Formats: sequence, C-alpha cells, structure tokens
Amino acid sequence: LLRRGGIGMATEGDVELELETETSGPERPPEKPRKHDSGAADLERVTDYAEEKEIQSSNLETAMSVIGDRRSREQKAKQEREKELAKVTIKKEDLELIMTEMEISRAAAERSLREHMGNVVEALIALTN
Repeated sequence: LLRRGGIGMATEGDVELELETETSGPERPPEKPRKHDSGAADLERVTDYAEEKEIQSSNLETAMSVIGDRRSREQKAKQEREKELAKVTIKKEDLELIMTEMEISRAAAERSLREHMGNVVEALIALTN
C-alpha cells in the first residue's frame, strides 16, 4: 500500500480488495461443425456448379451463333466490296507506272488503283504514305 510517507504495511483501517475473475462454469471448446451439415453444403455446391455450367453452355452457344452471324455479314460485305472494285476501270499504263515507280506487285498496284477509282495520283499518294 502507498502512503504519504512511503511504502508501509497495512494497518487495521486499510481495506484490501481482491479482484476475482468471473467464470461462468467450466470452459466450453468452440463447437465443431457437424459432419452431416458439411455433406449437405458439398451437395449444394455441386448442384450450383452443374446449374452454372448449363447456363454457361447456353451462353456459349448464343455467343458462337452471334460470332458466326457477324463473320458471315463481314464476308458478305467483303464480297460486295470486291464486286464494286472489280467494276472500276483502270488504265494499263497507270497500272504499269505504279508497278515500276513503287516496285510493288501487279496485284497490289491494281488493288490500289481500284480502291482510288482509277485515279493514279491518289493511288500513288496512298502508297507513299
């Protein structure tokens, strides 16, 4: 005990308090999960997985059909573009000029000329840029 004059011994008037820790009986270990409950949870996970897999496969089929449709549209547009380019008339002299000046193949020179509607100047500018 502490007193003004320093440390001393307890006398009759001093009260000592003992702190007791509260205990509510014997301590119980945390409850363990029941084994039969975990089996039900596992079954639930399996059925959820199977349902998700079914949903994903239907989504996959939808996505594949969308991709197939897009590809067919792009292919059709490409064929239409090729038909339009084939209609463009080009001069043989322009074709040979581009081939020799740009040192490219006949097909590349013809393609460039057709894309620029036979305009040799525009075709050359496009090839140089």
